[in-house]
Amino acid sequence: MAVDKPILAVEDLTKSFDVSAPFLRRLVRREGRSILRAVDGVAFDIPRGKTLSLVGESGCGKSTVARLVVGLYAPTKGRILFDGQDLAQKRSRREMAGIRRRFQMIFQDPYASLNPRWRVHDIIAEPIRAHRLAKDERDVTRRVALNLERVKLSARDGEKFPHEFSGGQRQRISIARALASEPEFLVCDEPTSALDVSVQAQILNLMKDLQRELGLSYLFISHDLAVVYHISDYLGVMYLGRLVEVGPARQVFADPQHPYTRMLLDAIPDLEMTGKKRIPVGGEVPSPIAPPPGCHFNPRCPFANERCRVEVPGPTHLGERMVRCHAVEEGRLAAEVARVASAER
Repeated sequence: MAVDKPILAVEDLTKSFDVSAPFLRRLVRREGRSILRAVDGVAFDIPRGKTLSLVGESGCGKSTVARLVVGLYAPTKGRILFDGQDLAQKRSRREMAGIRRRFQMIFQDPYASLNPRWRVHDIIAEPIRAHRLAKDERDVTRRVALNLERVKLSARDGEKFPHEFSGGQRQRISIARALASEPEFLVCDEPTSALDVSVQAQILNLMKDLQRELGLSYLFISHDLAVVYHISDYLGVMYLGRLVEVGPARQVFADPQHPYTRMLLDAIPDLEMTGKKRIPVGGEVPSPIAPPPGCHFNPRCPFANERCRVEVPGPTHLGERMVRCHAVEEGRLAAEVARVASAER
């Protein structure tokens, strides 16, 4: 996807959770273990200074990927390389501290991610003190004020408590806290989903300004395609734990290849009323505990055939894009799209 060395590379990332009933209950009912594979062989990379967004329906595994990247979960399989260093190989606390300072996470809910008993100054000062970035308390105060001003708040706001701010202002405080350790990479887990639409735009514009000013790289998790279109350089589409399409965002939006990507984009209202034929996403998402064999999307896909129902699709590379779809690999989908386009003309 990128020629330059990526700041983050994820290789064959897998995470499984044991969601079995208690042992005695399974013994009485003669049931086996239930394993939920939340992330299944995901691979992508993020160039330095760019944004990769992961989108998909609720439960597709995108937030699990975010938590794996920052170390809140340990991967069942696969590797996470940050600036060429395998995070799984870093054993000592000292080794991890130097790397963890360089990436931070912004959480979804600004009401739950800030300590209500701490003043804003102490919330932002915590990573500065933890990573020993300041010479003394005066330097701590200076750095806190700088980060508050970066997110368009006042240095005097540091004396207030989180409950004195609106949702958008709290998310700005969360961003200021993330910036306090001078990171290079931010994992953003739906940072605007709990905010009003007008406030969402302000936060997104702030994040883009900070990216240009500080050279930040983002992994952005969202289910809102309008938000993703505004902020993304690259776009990854996930379905039931698998990455089904990834590539430059403008290319994916202009010419989606995977049937699921097409259906997601067709769900966006056509405000220009072009009359273009649209295929909405139909059916229910299968259970992630017992997903369908072959391509997970085959029960809902209008292009599925017998091969789709038994064989897991491998990666098909189309320029800078990667798609996992038998219909794309065989050319069936392109032929059908061409037929529909000629019929519309």
